[in-house]
Amino acid sequence: MAGLAETFTATEHRLANGLRVVLSEDHIDPVAAVCLWYDVGSRHEQPGRTGLAHLFEHLMFQGSANVHGNQHFEFVQSAGGSLNGTTSFERTNYFETMPAHQVELALWLEADRMGGLLEALTQESLDNQRDVVKNERRQRYDNVPYGTAWERLVAMAFPAGHPYHHMPIGSMADLDATTLEDCREFFRTYYAPNNAVLAVVGDIDPAQTLAWVEKYFGTIPAHDGKPVPADGTLPPVIGSEVRETVYEDVPSRSLMAAYRLPVDGAREADAADLALTVLGEGESSRLNTRLVRRDELAVYAGFGIMRLVGAPSVALLDVKASGDAEVEAVDAAVNEELARFAAEGPTPAELERAQAQIERGWLDRMATVGGRADELCRYATLFGDASLAFSALDRVLDITGEEVRAVAAERLLPENRAVLVYELPAEDSDDGSDTTDTDDAEGQAA
Repeated sequence: MAGLAETFTATEHRLANGLRVVLSEDHIDPVAAVCLWYDVGSRHEQPGRTGLAHLFEHLMFQGSANVHGNQHFEFVQSAGGSLNGTTSFERTNYFETMPAHQVELALWLEADRMGGLLEALTQESLDNQRDVVKNERRQRYDNVPYGTAWERLVAMAFPAGHPYHHMPIGSMADLDATTLEDCREFFRTYYAPNNAVLAVVGDIDPAQTLAWVEKYFGTIPAHDGKPVPADGTLPPVIGSEVRETVYEDVPSRSLMAAYRLPVDGAREADAADLALTVLGEGESSRLNTRLVRRDELAVYAGFGIMRLVGAPSVALLDVKASGDAEVEAVDAAVNEELARFAAEGPTPAELERAQAQIERGWLDRMATVGGRADELCRYATLFGDASLAFSALDRVLDITGEEVRAVAAERLLPENRAVLVYELPAEDSDDGSDTTDTDDAEGQAA
């Protein structure tokens, strides 16, 4: 792994307007990736305007000063490239993978919308993309089984008023309330070169690429006045279980839970990642072995991590009950396995297997120019040093079994979880409508 990391290199540069540029040369294939991260996500949004960061991700594909309508897609795809964008709690990114000789085109396209989106932003484009996002919410959240589960858990794990309390998709009401001036102000505040990291990775000439970056991005003025995001600090443990039960016509009963974990970048976050991998990643994991294969209480059992920098990371437990299995039995089995793991920790074989699983994921990301560009942007944006991407695996492989056990004992506790239970509605329900029962924040573990 260290040998592979040493195969890759990256250089960092900064333009006069504050744009950070990361270049990584790789001539294995005649392709290159252009990746642009803006330091803005849903945690930067104001109450009453949730979903604005994600809405803006869509607006950025609706034309700019010299690129009209859907031409951004048309130019990239006709050149043999692919493209997309995503929004999270902590960043918004845009990326293209291009034939190497088309890198200049991708740079020009990204610069044109960074410097000239406001010239093309109209009420018509806002209304159009607002409808697209609202339909996305219906299709991915509101009208699918378990669709709002993660949204509910996030709201339970992060208290009201916390910057991570709401999902990036936002609410229907806030999307409807967003005005054209809200969008213009959002762009002026966050879509600035001094709030972005640009990575170009692949079959490139670094000197020529940097010259193109300077040519297209260098004249875009920096924007001042970006507000400091609200403090996301929370106690390491919730303090008492928070539980909500939803009665809904879903394929099976389900137990889901969110646990607070150490912030990303901390050694303890890597230890937590390993713990969750041992417990809930793959068929040989402890929870799958106990719940699915041995006790036949579940048809699926998984445990994963969402890494966060500005707030506690989150462990997400997801167990789908089998047949007539009761959630109470599932819950008891989960708590038994977590308590046993907290007491004993992973076996040497489990730790080695978990490290190998994380290694495989790291290798998969670093093996493509797009994945590598995204990792370089991530570490530059969130941690201030793109080169940390190359040593991330080494840090995971350095974690000991005792560190894994300790973080599980400290964090995977009944008093440190928000629990969401899906129960099937009663057969004699009057109207079949969904209902929800919620214990208060000081509620007792069930």
